[in-house]
Amino acid sequence: MTTLSPPRIFSRSRRVAARRRMLALQGKPDAPRYLIEDMVEDVLERLAFLRIEPAHAMIVGDHSGTLAVSLRANGVLVDEAEPALGFDDEQPWAASGYDFIASLAALDTVNDLPGALVHMRNALAQGGLMIASFMGAGSIPALRKAMLEADGERPAPRLHPMVDVRAGAQLLQRTGYADPVADHRSLDVAYRSLDRLIGDLRAQALGNVLSDPGPPLRKSALGCAREAFAAQGENGRTVERFEILTLSGWKR
Repeated sequence: MTTLSPPRIFSRSRRVAARRRMLALQGKPDAPRYLIEDMVEDVLERLAFLRIEPAHAMIVGDHSGTLAVSLRANGVLVDEAEPALGFDDEQPWAASGYDFIASLAALDTVNDLPGALVHMRNALAQGGLMIASFMGAGSIPALRKAMLEADGERPAPRLHPMVDVRAGAQLLQRTGYADPVADHRSLDVAYRSLDRLIGDLRAQALGNVLSDPGPPLRKSALGCAREAFAAQGENGRTVERFEILTLSGWKR
């Protein structure tokens, strides 16, 4: 029986480089952290609502470190992993037996998302909970529109394909999670310029890591993109929307 490899949509080397750049940029005092802060707050709220008190947790991708700090303050033994530092979401985990696993802002750029979810489930102890949050379908519509206008009749691959709620729910069922839940929420952020948005995306490892990233924008096309982005706003600010998809499930 032949096993088909997943399509190579994202470049692993570009993904690692983007996350390493993120770690460097996050060292600045004014670094944008609104996405990871929202994800951490959401995870803590879910744990409190479910009255879950894990003993041993694994956190993947939280460059802020705040989720680990919060859990350790409650006596939880926490392991942390970061794709920029060698952790591979698409390979079996070296450790297992976790009663809680959180993956934040990491799974939107893996080629084998079903495989990554299976490896997470295998790393859970019986009765353990997994929560994964990442950018979902419908994100950055203003940027998408601006890039399409800049490229004209021959749009280049520049922005990532993304998973929607329905596909996320199907993935959880397909990968064997019990009581699967997929939901999403919106986070709106206002920007004075396209360049500021691009800077924020890079500082949060949300830049282009496609295997085929497309040609760089010509100077004239970049100017068109800036104008198209600004035209979508009011009073000198354009509101961009981030859709955060959260998947959760149990190992029974």
